[in-house]
Amino acid sequence: MATHKLLLLPGDGIGPEVMGEVKRLIDWLNAAGIAKFETDTGLVGGSAYDAHKVSISEGDMTKAKDADAIIFGAVGGPKWDAVPYEVRPEAGLLRLRKDLGLFANLRPAVCYPALADASSLKREAVEGLDIVIVRELTGGVYFGEPKTITDLGNGQKRAIDTQVYDTYEIERIARVAFELARKRKNKVTSMEKRNVMKSGVLWNEVVTQVHKREYADVTLEHQLADSGGMMLVKAPKQFDVIVTDNLFGDMLSDIAAMLTGSLGMLPSASLGEVDVKSKKRKALYEPVHGSAPDIAGQGLANPIAMISSFGMALRYSFDMGALADKVDAAIAAVLASGLRTADIKSEGTTAASTTQMGEAILKELQKLHA
Repeated sequence: MATHKLLLLPGDGIGPEVMGEVKRLIDWLNAAGIAKFETDTGLVGGSAYDAHKVSISEGDMTKAKDADAIIFGAVGGPKWDAVPYEVRPEAGLLRLRKDLGLFANLRPAVCYPALADASSLKREAVEGLDIVIVRELTGGVYFGEPKTITDLGNGQKRAIDTQVYDTYEIERIARVAFELARKRKNKVTSMEKRNVMKSGVLWNEVVTQVHKREYADVTLEHQLADSGGMMLVKAPKQFDVIVTDNLFGDMLSDIAAMLTGSLGMLPSASLGEVDVKSKKRKALYEPVHGSAPDIAGQGLANPIAMISSFGMALRYSFDMGALADKVDAAIAAVLASGLRTADIKSEGTTAASTTQMGEAILKELQKLHA
């Protein structure tokens, strides 16, 4: 049995709490002989700043580059609001994405039947929702240069962020979206702002060319990102795979997250290029939710997104799709039983702590694997 190297980066706030539930799952998989994971733990974000005055140390970056996959918690909080911009907690995550070449961010938005009423939308609009947003992660306005704030004098300043995309960056993220769609409902919706942005014009052109040249069997639609956001709220089930740039992907995926009832429910995967020799790709898996420092240490955090993120690691990094399906089924079974953490609690359901939810999911997985 192959040994898989995992780097656990719990981060800040509720990160260590939800990571603890993933660690419980990993320990069981190892003990039961189902898989063999070798884990190491590092610091990132505010915790790394407190220890090393950087958002991630060179030692932990080396560990990240050596790992088969990274499981990431969350970073940030008011405690570090005043630290220098270049070592802010979020800079650690951005460096991991950039240095590891994690250009493709996959954010599923799945509405479990038991949680349809937790959404702010009507049940019929979201029940059975199953879409994926494929976000380009290492280009665009977050990384483009120049990125400056200039003092113009007389109390005036000018801030500049630059939206930059090259053809190859758009081609490779489009391919990820089309390949994913082939395994789902065979439909891709590309979103940009070609009506006002030159980068949107190029994005539309390149995605269209890749489709015509390599994926003509997949249905392709184009939509402006602002109207796409509106349609995500109006009729989200019309979509299957949405592919978009870094900035719009950030916003649209958070909209999609709330369709499911809670940010605490949704996982994500950030993937790099497939290595020609090893056939493997660098990968980082993280929940969409933030560090939620206001509830940290109280056992209130929902661990489902973190557990689902590990499930995505099983699927995309370790070719354990059947086991990933069982993790998803275990989560669905626990929710159907009425167990709820505080963020998804409703009348008639049973309150559970972070640990109780994690234990319940593990017990269901053990039943499914018996």
